[in-house]
Amino acid sequence: MAELDITEVALRSGAPASTLRYYEDKGLIASTGRRGLKRVFDASVLERLALIALGRAAGFSLDEIALMFAPDGRPRIDRGVLAAKADELDATIAKLTAVRDGLRHAAACPAPSHLECPTFRRILSAAASGAERKAPAKELTRRVNRPGGHKPESPGAD
Repeated sequence: MAELDITEVALRSGAPASTLRYYEDKGLIASTGRRGLKRVFDASVLERLALIALGRAAGFSLDEIALMFAPDGRPRIDRGVLAAKADELDATIAKLTAVRDGLRHAAACPAPSHLECPTFRRILSAAASGAERKAPAKELTRRVNRPGGHKPESPGAD
């Protein structure tokens, strides 16, 4: 297979050379030698870097990602770990969706003051009780959107 120096790997992968050196120090990737003063990698490192980038985007730590590779360098990914991370991402998405919906409501609320808005008061109450940390996001959304609130009329009305 073709060999690429660290500059070529950085250009093709989008990862700075300093990151590549750090990944090598952590054992995530391995150079095959040197060409002058530059580290040289097998071209297959690009696929491995793509897997690392995907893991980072999903929220895995570098230590968790390191465990996803067998000693021979091949991926060894536990599907249960992936399913658990997907569930974690679903919970985060639900929480952020509830927060976003609250912010949108506050931005478009027709009440003269946010403190006069029943929906905003419920958001405050949920936040004060720690609901955003303790209760699932669906519960926070349910509390904020329960009957008795009002629909915002237009953005920027308040």
